[in-house]
Order: sequence, then structure tokens, then C-alpha cells
Amino acid sequence: MSLTAALDSARASLMASGIQSSTISRNIAGASATGYSRKIAVLDNLPGTGVYVAAIQRAASSGLYSNVLTATSSSAKQSVIYDGLQKIAAATVDDPELEQSPTAQLNKLKQALQQYANSTDNATLAQAAVTSAKDMVTGLNQATKTVQSVREGADADMANSVANINQLLSQFQTVNTAVVKGTISGDDVTDYLDQRDSIVSRLSQEVGVSMSIRPNGDAALYTDSGVVLFDKTARTVSFAPTNAYTAGTTGNAVFIDGVPVTGANSVMPLKSGKLAGLAQLRDKDTVTYQSQLDEIARGLIDAFKESDQSAVPTLADRPGLFTYPGAPAMPASATISVGLAGRISVAASVDPAVGGNPNLLRDGAISGVAAYNYNTTGNAGFSARLQQLINKMEAPQPFDASAQGKPSGSVIEFASSSASWIESQRKTADDNVQYQNTLLDRSTAALSNVSGVNMDDEMSLMLQVERTYSASSKIISTVDEMLQSLLAAVGN
Repeated sequence: MSLTAALDSARASLMASGIQSSTISRNIAGASATGYSRKIAVLDNLPGTGVYVAAIQRAASSGLYSNVLTATSSSAKQSVIYDGLQKIAAATVDDPELEQSPTAQLNKLKQALQQYANSTDNATLAQAAVTSAKDMVTGLNQATKTVQSVREGADADMANSVANINQLLSQFQTVNTAVVKGTISGDDVTDYLDQRDSIVSRLSQEVGVSMSIRPNGDAALYTDSGVVLFDKTARTVSFAPTNAYTAGTTGNAVFIDGVPVTGANSVMPLKSGKLAGLAQLRDKDTVTYQSQLDEIARGLIDAFKESDQSAVPTLADRPGLFTYPGAPAMPASATISVGLAGRISVAASVDPAVGGNPNLLRDGAISGVAAYNYNTTGNAGFSARLQQLINKMEAPQPFDASAQGKPSGSVIEFASSSASWIESQRKTADDNVQYQNTLLDRSTAALSNVSGVNMDDEMSLMLQVERTYSASSKIISTVDEMLQSLLAAVGN
């Protein structure tokens, strides 16, 4: 090898070592940065030119990265479902000491009726029974408000999620364009690739997403149901929020490029991500629980209804202690009356707080029609009607199967099945959250092992680069001395 060739080779090695050293310093600086992937200076060697840095690459694994995206989306979905169910359960069935569940309130009402039946001439016990009925009504009214509040919150969070998705897609388009341009021109685009992956990771919290890489580093994004989110340009995600919810309100669907991805009319519904969880909470879980509350209310009205007591009955049954705006007609049997739990009330004619007579609970004719009077003799010791009401609370009746409670049983049994349902849903969501979070932690750790920066490894590599740099410098110094000696000899 000529001295010139040796000098060129050593100089090339110095340049390569400089780039390697810069890359290592870059890794050390980015070690604690979220989304940073370790950079690798790829060396190559060509005859006559020596070693050189052929490219700067990222340490990455598309398979592990895809696993992290999937786990992130699944975890986000289960978390919002659990949070919503937790709010409902905490307000309607938790804390047995407060006895706020419908089941507890029904049992308290039955106990109050029994005490009144044992002493029918006791005005205090009569008022206590009516007060217990009012507590029952208040509980159902408040439970309805809680459920609809959770639905309103889910709807508002869906609007925020859609806004986040659109913002992230806009950022993705900017970075993706930089990746494509840099790849075509041969520039180092590894930092842009980190930024793009970070954007997609944040996007996966909102919606299940997959990324497909095409020539020149171009990427396309799809939802987990196959709807295009980004292909050359960002697709528009749209949603019209609903500000106020009642039991009969149907929330609007989310659209991606005009395609509905939530709601009953969605043919490609989202499967994971916060948006999918919020849609399920708003449109399914809360609606089912509201239906159960409505069936409890309907069961109460049915159990406490009054019948025509004439020798030859001709009048239809009417609501008694418990009534609603549709009275004097009775709600249809075994059929959900949407929002009934929010509209049920205690008949004013029995409520002493508004001038009513609580003894009508004992006597009947709460509706004001004499034909419904059970205590025709006006006997203060009459208890048959009260005992009948107690028995009806325990008597089986049919319930709408779509409410997913006990289809046949007493109103108390149905309320118990409703409490079991919400607790089961909450526990399932909690178990899913724990599982998905564990899966996410493990997936993230596996990806970090591949793409993350290990400070010990980087420092060890830095020492190797420094030795190479020192050796190359020594070669240059030696060649320089030899050339100096050669020139001196020629000069003499």
C-alpha cells in the first residue's frame, strides 16, 4: 500500500469515527426522550476509499411497534369503559351503609309498609311509608340523572377525541412529507421517523390504528376496522356533539371521510381506542342500565297499581302510590318505557308534604276515583290492602328481556339482578384494564429492548470509536513523519 493510500484510508476512518461519535452523542442525549429510537451508523468499505458511513439507521421492530399500538388502543378503550361504569356504580349501588341501591330502597319500602300494616291507625308509620316511597323515587330519578350525565360526559369526550385525531393527522401529514422528501434526497430522516412513530402512538390512544410503509418511506394509516385515516392526505374525522342527554337521546355517530365508524348504522365500527370505548359506554352500557332502571320503575308502578273494586269491575287498572306523566293509563307490561325512572313520582294525593293523605295508601282510591277504594267501610284497622302491596312487591312479574336483567321475578329480584349486572360489567372492564395494561407494559418493554438506548452499551461503543480514532490519528502522524523524512532525503 502506498503512503498516499494509507493516508486516504486513515483520513476516511477519522471521518467515519467522527460521525460514529456524533451518533453516539446523539443517542446519549436522546436516551430519556419519549419515542426516541437508538441511531446506528452503518459502516461500509470500498476498495481504494477505505471505510465510510453508508447510512444512519434506527434500531426498530415493526412487529413489536405494532404490538404496542394494539395494546395501547385496547387499554385506552377498556379504561374509559371502566371509568364510566365506576361512576354509575358508585352513585347507584356502592356503599351498602348508605343503602342507596334500588334493591336496598325497595327492601326499606317493604319494611315500612309492613310496619304500617301492623299498626294501620298510626299516622307516623303512614307518613314513614310514604317517605320511604319518596326516597325510592328520588333514588331512581337521581340514578337516571347520573346515567345521563355519564352519557353527556362520554359525548363531550368523544368530541375532544375527534379534535385530537384531526390534529394528530395534520401533524402526521407534515412529518410524513418530510420523511418522503428526505428519503428521496438521501438525507438522514431518522428523527422524522421517530416523530412519526410518536404521533401514531398518541393516535393509537384515541383510535385503533395500523401503519403501512410504502416506497420512499411514505406511510398510510388505517383504523382497526379498515377505514382509511391517511393516504397521501389526512382524512377528515367529523362528529356533531350532543350537549344535553335524556334517556331517549341517541348520540350522533363519528364519521371518517363520510363513513360512520360508531353507532348502529356503522358497517365498519371501530374496535379499540378511547373513541370506541366512549361510544360503547354512551350507546350501549349506559343505555342498558337505564333500561333496567326504567323496568324497576315500571315494575313498581305495576306492583302498586289499583284495580276497580266494584262488584262488577269495568274500569281499567290505574297507577296508585307510584305514578308517572302517562297516568291514568298503565305502562305496557314487560316493555321498556324509556326514561320512566326519571319521570316516576309519588302520587301527590298521598304525600302530606303537599297536602296529601298518607292513609290513602291503606285505603286506596289514590287516583281520586271512588271505584278504586279498597277500605269501603273506612275501618282504621284495615290492613288487607297494605299486605296485598307487600305481597305484590314479592310476586313475580315479567320484565323486558332486552334490559338484560332477570326476565321474570319480583321487582326486588329484578333490581338485584340489575345490581349484579352493573357490578359484573364493572369487574369485567376492570379485569380487562389490568390485562391490557400488563400487555402494554410488556410490549413497551420488548420494544424498548430493541430500539431504546442502553447507556452502558453506548459508552462501551464510544470507547471503541475513540480507540479507532486514536489509531487512525497515529497512522496519519506516522505517514506524515515518513513523508517528511522522504522529502528531506529527496532534498538532499
